[in-house]
Amino acid sequence: MGKRKSKAPPPTKEIKKVPTTFDCPFCNHESSITCRLDRVADVGEVSCRICGEKFQTTIDNLSEPVDVYSEWIDECERVNKGDD
Repeated sequence: MGKRKSKAPPPTKEIKKVPTTFDCPFCNHESSITCRLDRVADVGEVSCRICGEKFQTTIDNLSEPVDVYSEWIDECERVNKGDD
């Protein structure tokens, strides 16, 4: 008698990673923005290695680098729009 075929294990789900380097909206260089999170001081900082632009904002325990970058982009759009 033959052996029963064993059921193949389900494929593992690929976990999507959140990016930590971004494109600079001022100098348009790719992957030139780095993000630093200081959880002790509750400060997140993004800075461009090429043009030197910097932005700081307050963070909480759940903040990720993409959140700080998104806040920077939103602030740039708000300033460009002229709303105070």
